[in-house]
Amino acid sequence: MEGIEHTRVEVNGINMHVAVKGQGPVVLFLHGFPELWYSWRHQILALSHKGYRCVAPDLRGFGDTDAPASVDSYNCVHVVSDLVALIQSLQVEKVFLVGHDWGAIIGWYLCLFRPELVKAYVCLSVPFFRRNPIVPTVDSMRALYGDDYYICRFQASSISLSHSYI
Repeated sequence: MEGIEHTRVEVNGINMHVAVKGQGPVVLFLHGFPELWYSWRHQILALSHKGYRCVAPDLRGFGDTDAPASVDSYNCVHVVSDLVALIQSLQVEKVFLVGHDWGAIIGWYLCLFRPELVKAYVCLSVPFFRRNPIVPTVDSMRALYGDDYYICRFQASSISLSHSYI
């Protein structure tokens, strides 16, 4: 698609698929659920023509990026660590960060855990929510929105969600 390059980068023990176009300051796009880098194709083309290097990975478990078997491999610490390694592989000090949906949540965590890597953050659709240390996030969503809420539908009932990773 109009000169978008596709590469695989080894990050945090997995191989991550990354779409890249342009030269200049890096804009890192984080997709939502159930999306891929492709969600950002129009923004990649527009911003790369304005002098930015646009980078849009398939996040851990999505698209052509590796999907570890263990459920424990998908907590925010692992996904943020993937992004830290990706940013380091780009050999830049800071990125402009853009996140949507699931990517917005991960974007907030990247800003919290590694603020020195983010020049500015554009969050689409998901404001920052402080995590309740007593009630697991999915349980809170289930209480607010019911079992039919899209995130609740994708949960395995046998998985304990009471782990605290942070």
